[in-house]
Amino acid sequence: MKSKEWLAFIGLGLAWGSSFYWIKIALVELGPFVLVAQRLFFSTLVLGILTFVRKSKLPEGRDKWRALAFLGFTNVAIPFVLTSWGEIHVDSGVASILLSTVPLITMLIAFFYLKEDRLTLGKGIGLLVGLAGVVLLILRDVRVNGESSILGIGAFLGAAAFYATSGIYAKRNTKGIPLEFLALVPNAVADLALWAAIPFVESPVQLPQSGEVWTAIIWLGLLGSGVAYMLYYYLLHAIGPTRTSMVTYTFPIVGITLGVIFLQEKLDSTLVLGAILVVGSLLIVNRSD
Repeated sequence: MKSKEWLAFIGLGLAWGSSFYWIKIALVELGPFVLVAQRLFFSTLVLGILTFVRKSKLPEGRDKWRALAFLGFTNVAIPFVLTSWGEIHVDSGVASILLSTVPLITMLIAFFYLKEDRLTLGKGIGLLVGLAGVVLLILRDVRVNGESSILGIGAFLGAAAFYATSGIYAKRNTKGIPLEFLALVPNAVADLALWAAIPFVESPVQLPQSGEVWTAIIWLGLLGSGVAYMLYYYLLHAIGPTRTSMVTYTFPIVGITLGVIFLQEKLDSTLVLGAILVVGSLLIVNRSD
């Protein structure tokens, strides 16, 4: 990758990798639906202002708008709620690692649908190494936290599947759309859908009561969603969905570090070994091209 792409890649890894810590903080006072809806309110606000200031050209054609609306559900609303709900049942550090399954699913889908993103021997080896690390960590979490963590693990694997399929779909259907709209419209659609659903799933609506939770929501909205999605869609078209999805392999570094230091989550040799495997797989895949 070029230096500009590496900077975007690292920035996205830091923004999304630290989100697991802030989600854990926000869950102390908020349910997952309200948490995500409030998070998306701030991301939609900042992205709307940015789009207005830059006077971005509106996407042309109903198919582009349909694609953006579809991504609002599959790449934002559903996986965001699944990951927020899943963190009720698993540690934030482990949560950051579970989403490392995204590249494997992306690779399998890209193998069938994207001619320019075919599987190579190097990519296959790298992805298998990463998968081994993820499996090791899943087994470790079930052993440490008991069978209740299986629900959280299932939620994160479901979110990973949505992220993977959405990346392939966006690669095929959003070419030519300005980055601002690629981030803004899905966020806005997802936010409207969640506010419509909240009266039926988490009524009455709760607002953060502490400064720490307000900080978490604002951070998640501005950086974890707004800036992060602009970086994501830039990388998606610059380096392809499989290599973009590799950003999830950086999550363990950030997620585990924050979880251990600030949330007193357990650190053991199995956790370290699993993290080394998934980070090592990132290097293997990127050296294979």
